[in-house]
Order: sequence, then C-alpha cells, then structure tokens
Amino acid sequence: MADDLDRRTLIGAAMLGGVAAGRPAAATIQGGPNGPSDEAYWSTIAGQYDALRAPIQLENGNWGMMAKPVAAAYARHLDRVNRDTSWYSRRGFPADVERIRARAAAVLGVEASEIAFTRGATEALQLLIGGYNRLRPGDQVLAADLDYDSMLTAMRWLKTRRGVDLVSIALPEGEVTHQGLIDVYQAALKAHPKVRMMLLTQVGHRTGLVLPAREIVAMARARGVDVIVDAAHAWGQIADRPGDQGFDFAGFNAHKWIGAPLGIGVLYIRKGRIGDIDPFMGNDEAPDPDDIRNRVHTGTTSLATTLALEDALAFHEAIGQGPKALRLRYLRDRWAEPLRDERRLQILTPADPRLAAAITSFRVRGKVTPAENEALAKRLLEGFGIFTVARTGVAGGACVRVTPGQFTRPAEVDALVAALKVIVAEA
Repeated sequence: MADDLDRRTLIGAAMLGGVAAGRPAAATIQGGPNGPSDEAYWSTIAGQYDALRAPIQLENGNWGMMAKPVAAAYARHLDRVNRDTSWYSRRGFPADVERIRARAAAVLGVEASEIAFTRGATEALQLLIGGYNRLRPGDQVLAADLDYDSMLTAMRWLKTRRGVDLVSIALPEGEVTHQGLIDVYQAALKAHPKVRMMLLTQVGHRTGLVLPAREIVAMARARGVDVIVDAAHAWGQIADRPGDQGFDFAGFNAHKWIGAPLGIGVLYIRKGRIGDIDPFMGNDEAPDPDDIRNRVHTGTTSLATTLALEDALAFHEAIGQGPKALRLRYLRDRWAEPLRDERRLQILTPADPRLAAAITSFRVRGKVTPAENEALAKRLLEGFGIFTVARTGVAGGACVRVTPGQFTRPAEVDALVAALKVIVAEA
C-alpha cells in the first residue's frame, strides 16, 4: 500500500508540474482507484485542490473549484493573453479555440460542428429557448418546479415571444422510481396534447434529482415534442456521456463539474436540427448561417478561460468520468442514506443510484418555509462549522442543499450526519 500511495503521489506531482511547465494537464493517472472508497487514491486527488476546510465546504453546486494544475495553467494563459493581446487573439487564438472545441466535443461524445462555446449554461439555454422557432400561437410548452429559475423565466417569456402558454408540473420527492419519473412526464404530455416543446433538467440544482433523460427525451420525441435539456449540472457529475443520450438541444457548464474557470459553457444542437434554432440577431446574414456559432454572439470573451478549458478537460479525463461520478455519489450516500430512516428528516432524492449524484437536499419534516430553511443552514454553519445553502422553488417546500466536491473528505460528510442528529434531537 505504501508503494502504491507513493506512486499515486508522484503522479499527482507530475500532473502539477506538467501544467506549470506549460503543458496541458497530463492524463496519466494510471489504473484508476480501487473503487470510490479508496481513500489513499482519493486523498491524492483531493491534494490537487487548494480547498477551504474551515468551514466545511458542502456547497459546491454553485460553481466548481479549479484543481491546482488548472489554476496554474489559467494564470499562465492570462499572462500570455495580457502580454500578446491582439497579436495572439487575431493570429493564434482561432486555431487554438478550434482545437479546444474538438477536445470538448470528444469528451461530450458529439461532433465539433454541433457545439459552440458560451459564457455558461444559462446563456446556452436562453439561446435555445428563445431561438426555438417551431412554436405557433396556441401551442404549449412544459416545465417543472425543479427547473432553474432563469430557464423558467425564459419559458414564461415565450408567451410574449411566441404566443404560447406554459404548462407547469411538480416532480415527486423522496422514493420516486425511475419509471415513475418517466410516467410523470408521459402523463403531463398526455393531459396537454398541445405541448410542442419542453424543458428537462437532467440534474436538478434544487434537490439534486437525476431524471432519466434518455428515456424521457425518447418518449417525448415519439409524441412529436422537442426537448431542450438543461445539463448544467450533469456534465461531470454523472457518468453518462451527453452524446449517448439522444439529445437534440442541450446546454452545459464547464465551470461546475468539469473544473474550468468561471465563465464558459457549451451550446449543443444535434446535426440536422440547426434550422430549428434561429441565428442570433443579424447572424442569419452571415456567410454560413447554418454554422452553430451563428446562434451565439457574446462579444469579446475571456481567451484565457477558453484556453484553460483544455487543461480542465485533461485533468477531468485523468481521473475519469466514471470514477469521478462514483466518488461523488459515494460521498452523497455516506451522509444521505444513514439519515433516510430518520423520521424527523426528509431526504429529497431517492436511494436509487440512477436518480442521485453529488447534490441532495433535505428538510426537517414540517419545516417548509424559506425562513425556516435559511435558519437551518445558518445553524449548521454557526453551530457546527458546515456550509450549506437553502433552496426555494420546490413544490413541496424549501429545503437545504448539500453538495460535496471532488476534494471533500469522508470525515466532513460524517460531521454533517452528526450535526443533523443533534439538530433533530433538539427539535
């Protein structure tokens, strides 16, 4: 074991040195871990993050920390861009961004021509929702309570933009089944035959519920309904490659679970569907209006952020999407499942590993107001040194969200279990 740990430590040091020397983070973690509970291995990975330890950081759903080698590469890229300015942006960057675009597409499991970079998933999804041009007055669109606020705003805005009505549904909490979630969407579409497009959040930011997106998309398509997939939290948090899910339209974040700097996301439109999303204003007059990049116009973007995406992808691939997803779910299960039978608590995502990832929310039974859950998050912070966040917008009531990260230690989620047992005993 000692020799194995030394090898892993040396690998981590090699990764850090490789990026600092100006090379992409080397995908050289050989062999992978001996499972998600191999603490020797995962401590090596955690050591690649300069993580906050006091308070215990269990609110990693907002955005993700760059690993040390990625942060070092980002600083190097920023220095270069600042030094070379337009000499680089006009002569060198176009080729570099095409290489990075191809790398990102390969990790997503799609073609480079099917993606364009944005400043985040919100921008990508707003472009898809606002640009979707197959709606007609009198049609309906569908969204759920667990969808992201900005996306719900965009869906409501379609009434003004396209003359359509929004159908809203509430997703079940707790021990819902995989098929049960498919049935919820199927029943909604059956009850509302005028629905022509729907929003589907693959991993919810409010409770962490993972929807069976592949099956729901296929079911909706069979009914003639297009689906725009909010995969902001899915890319990097779950094992499935987006390109294997059968999506037609999706938006992704690279600064949440991929570990790129803040400010980069991906717009995806499957080949053959580009005409169903309008070009950005005026871009329909571009030389190639069917280029997906004509659906985006962000102005001058952060070149250094785009360049560092390549380093983040290399670090992500060095760990491996499968092992990474299993580790995140292991950390989630370590706190959520021991508390599932605690009658005074509600764990809001199921035990089914297909329906949960890193994020999971809870509430004290009967405490459903925003004020009560803000107070609970405050109690965890001030009384136990554990940072979480209250979430609202869930049909069943407000809750507290817990999100471990790649660097989270098992002892830190164990501390949450102990704290919640004290809190419910007091209640």
